[in-house]
Amino acid sequence: MVMSKVVLLDGGMGQELLRRSSQKPHSMWSARVLLEEPEIVEAVHRDYIEAGARVITLNNYSATPERMAREGHPELFDILQKKAIDIAKRARDNSPRARDHDIKIAGCLPPLFASYKPELAPNFEECLERYRVIADIQKADVDLFICETMSSIKEGTASAVAAASTGLPVWLGLTLEDNLEGRLRSGETLADAMAPIVDLGVEALLLNCSMPESINAAIGTLINGYDTVGAYANGFTSIAALKPGGTVEELQARQDLSPNGYAKFALSWVDSGAKIIGGCCEVGPAHIAELEQQLLAKGHEICSAL
Repeated sequence: MVMSKVVLLDGGMGQELLRRSSQKPHSMWSARVLLEEPEIVEAVHRDYIEAGARVITLNNYSATPERMAREGHPELFDILQKKAIDIAKRARDNSPRARDHDIKIAGCLPPLFASYKPELAPNFEECLERYRVIADIQKADVDLFICETMSSIKEGTASAVAAASTGLPVWLGLTLEDNLEGRLRSGETLADAMAPIVDLGVEALLLNCSMPESINAAIGTLINGYDTVGAYANGFTSIAALKPGGTVEELQARQDLSPNGYAKFALSWVDSGAKIIGGCCEVGPAHIAELEQQLLAKGHEICSAL
């Protein structure tokens, strides 16, 4: 008997690239690897598919127009977006497992300027305009959009509206403070954030790039207030050291989140009612493989859409 249908996402990209790259970390990190070591990006995508992920996300997280301008390379925006699309498609096409499973590609609308820094985001209309630029360049080549690591109501609603305007399914991921208070990194409550999202046409509401303990404390609020929910946590000890324009080597990985340890958190979210799980930073292919194994052992059907 099938317990329930669960979408299994991929895991984090940036830290996985860091482990595999021959280069030193850079403020343009995942974007730079797209240009100089595209084969590594393709390999990570493919490894996630082989591990069991049914949805892979474009590696364009750091390739926003704002970040490219900050690094002095605004001309790379279109190039990097298209390269991320081509690499994800190639990984799916070249994956043996994709012949037997439906693998979807998710477009990514990330924080415009920096992760976890909602104070850097411009006003709503400017956010909306800039997110539409990213969505427009991806929409013809992706199956859905994930607006991820949104730290404020403004960022979340602007990205969701831009993504929804494409007509594709939209999943919105909010990131929580590193505590058990159920607040976005802006200090706004999750309950307050959910109120405007209900009318935006968002298919699924997620918690992502947060400590698993923070997700544990907030998952009930999410499930009680939204029809389709999910979660994918990070494995950092803390995000306090990361500054705008900084590098991922400033952050440290927890030592207590083995694949099995992480699976205990993620499966508890499924038991509570989450329909979409995966991993964020420091959660790699081995974690996704463990999630697939445990989901199947519990009788769940793993799928790419609900």
